[in-house]
Amino acid sequence: MTFDAILFDCDGVLVDSEPITNGVLCQMLGEAGWDLSPAECLRLFIGRTVRSEAARIEAETGRPFTDAWLAEFYERRNVRLRAELVAIPNAPEAVRAVHARLGGRIACASGADRQKVEMQLEQVGLAPLFAGRVFSGHEMPATKPAPDVYLAAAAALGIPPARCLVVEDTVTGVTAGVAAGATVVGYSPSSIGHGSPEDLRAAGAVRIIADMAELPALLG
Repeated sequence: MTFDAILFDCDGVLVDSEPITNGVLCQMLGEAGWDLSPAECLRLFIGRTVRSEAARIEAETGRPFTDAWLAEFYERRNVRLRAELVAIPNAPEAVRAVHARLGGRIACASGADRQKVEMQLEQVGLAPLFAGRVFSGHEMPATKPAPDVYLAAAAALGIPPARCLVVEDTVTGVTAGVAAGATVVGYSPSSIGHGSPEDLRAAGAVRIIADMAELPALLG
């Protein structure tokens, strides 16, 4: 495979944030009256924004989904992320390698809010490599699984989507990358919080890697 740019998802691909974020969400949903196990919560919300599931949260809790509740979730989430977040194993080294090889033609295209994405990249030392090339689905007409955030990232780099490699770890993200016209590699380690190899392939990933150290070799 030969590509002119790599577009990275953030959560679960660059930073190991899903268990932290999911833990806060699971706790707050329980406080609101919707008791879920961490595994159930992860299955329902991985790859999705909390706001996009507002109707279901209201139905299950019997309470209105308010901006104040969402703001509290963001704040509690961010406190834990600042205290606990680490990079995905070997992701920093892989990003540095492909950044050098592609002359900086990489971007981070996340379904999460920009403040969270930029905070996380800063915390694990990757922010300089993505400076000016961070894209949030919250700022697009539609977030993942729609292709908008990947189309925006490719356009900003000046690279046709067909010449871009997307790295994703959820079915929602793979679907977005495929819809954008990019080639998608699925990241699926053995740890929880990522889509299974079978599910990622079914969504359109052409290859599965279990270790981010495998990524640079895929550039051809």
